[in-house]
Amino acid sequence: MMRSHTCGELRKEHVGQKVRLCGWVETVRDHGGVIFIDLRDREGLTQVLFDPRDSQAAWDEAQRARGEDVIEIEGRVEPRPPDMANPKLATGEIEVRSNVIRLHNHSQTPPFPLDDEEAARVSEDLRLTYRYMDLRRRRMQDNLRLRHRVLMAARRYLDRAGFLEVETPILTKSTPEGARDYLVPSRMVPGAFYALPQAPQQYKQLLMVAGLDRYFQIARCFRDEDLRADRQPEFTQIDLEMSFITPEDIYSIIDGLLAVLVREAGRGEVALPIPRMTYAEALGRYGSDKPDLRFGMELVDVSDLFAGTQFKVFGNVLAKGGVVKAINAEGRGATSLSVMEDWTALAKDAGLGGLAYIRVGEDGTWKSPILKFFSDAEKQGLTERLNIKAGDLVLFGADAAGVVNCALGRLRLVAGEAAGVIDPNRFVFTWVTDFPLLERSEDGRLQSMHHPFTAPHPDDLPLLDSDPLRVRAQAYDIVLNGTELGGGSIRIHHPDLQTRMFQVLGLPADEVEDRFGHLIRALGYGAPPHGGIALGADRLVMLLAGCESIRDVIAFPKTQKAMDLMMNAPAKVDARQLRDVHVRVDLPLETPPPKPATGSS
Repeated sequence: MMRSHTCGELRKEHVGQKVRLCGWVETVRDHGGVIFIDLRDREGLTQVLFDPRDSQAAWDEAQRARGEDVIEIEGRVEPRPPDMANPKLATGEIEVRSNVIRLHNHSQTPPFPLDDEEAARVSEDLRLTYRYMDLRRRRMQDNLRLRHRVLMAARRYLDRAGFLEVETPILTKSTPEGARDYLVPSRMVPGAFYALPQAPQQYKQLLMVAGLDRYFQIARCFRDEDLRADRQPEFTQIDLEMSFITPEDIYSIIDGLLAVLVREAGRGEVALPIPRMTYAEALGRYGSDKPDLRFGMELVDVSDLFAGTQFKVFGNVLAKGGVVKAINAEGRGATSLSVMEDWTALAKDAGLGGLAYIRVGEDGTWKSPILKFFSDAEKQGLTERLNIKAGDLVLFGADAAGVVNCALGRLRLVAGEAAGVIDPNRFVFTWVTDFPLLERSEDGRLQSMHHPFTAPHPDDLPLLDSDPLRVRAQAYDIVLNGTELGGGSIRIHHPDLQTRMFQVLGLPADEVEDRFGHLIRALGYGAPPHGGIALGADRLVMLLAGCESIRDVIAFPKTQKAMDLMMNAPAKVDARQLRDVHVRVDLPLETPPPKPATGSS
């Protein structure tokens, strides 16, 4: 071995031993003729001392070393003087007195500082262009180490629970029912295309038909969709499927898995079982199907308090079948008028006509332009229903229930953040259950809320043809701190019901045969009752690492424009490659790929 130890391994018990270390030069310091080099590798940092009295040649070479040079040293482990020990370093009680140094590679000046705090002020595009340098930062390496530990812990847990890891194809068939597919042209079949999988959904169901019983996969998935901080065109799922189960079995397996993963990440213990709420309850109380339960400020229906109100805005809404709801943003009574204007704009953006509010002073005085329309009974009712106290702020939404829930749900998050009541170090999970099976698309068509393989609730099967929007799905999402970690469902396992589902969705028979005929045929050969779930590995690690973007826990991510700035991809290919796969490009790229970043901002 070129090295005897890593740079994070040596302790006081190694004093007196001869060692060889390899790594990158973190810093070089000349202290009155004695040179110190902080040598870094993946495991940590060790201080190395060079004294010209030990070796003039080694001292000369050390003096020439620069940051990020790759070197190898030999020397003896010595204790640091007590007043020179560094308690912040695992190796802080020792140093290596070296008389041999070998330069393996000289480094150019890095394009940006590799110190975590300074690198955070550098443009992300620059860091992604030189991602191999960005990954040398301690924070980034810690994130990838955490990702490794979490996925290894998931594998161990699922193995012990009787799951088999099975790899499903990356080159598959385009059966678009969600985001756009990434297409791969076939050389062997002119004019035909593979698709990269958006999820291994159909394959894992087919594995259940095959009798594999319990499957899992750390699955790579691909979706050509608009990106956000928690989305990438290629991402990783902890994907699983089980036979002969009910939703309770899924809850039990995933509860245990998440408890193990949170513990592995050093984030404490998860109280089990993880609580559950229905989709309707989540929307009604929190204005979201992925509620953040780290704080209160729940939406409260106060419609009955205004049944005979003189306030026409509320009265007109109630006359049309709408609702009036309110949030008590406790302790925010001193919120400035300029902030209230911003929140009103947010409410309007979410569909409300405006935002009514009451500010309660520290002396208990209510201030609002709408108070003159409220009766004493209405004020008393609000006080009791919302537990209004001095210093509080009450926000009202009045409109159709869906609009009010959406708008107040957004305002709840903004108000909670402004009040400082959202603890970033708390991890609060919840299951959301009983989703609607179907919803209307923007053009008015029925579409699956999750996917067309989700089983309807058995009690609602009679409504599938007569009132399909009232049918509940046997579907469930797992939510952490306001982020959807994953979702799944019990699947349709009868071919007749699966065919009927496609008919409800308005898919022509020939299209169903082309896109899903293989699945329907398989269900006809004794498919067991089965279901599963997929957890977003990137999102989970992001939250466990305390990051705000999944790009910080993926080794080589894309930008929000789906660009790989380091490889400069996507890129044009030569004409011969296109001919080989029978593809002709008629139009140039509308926006040429950006040039690699060269500066910071």
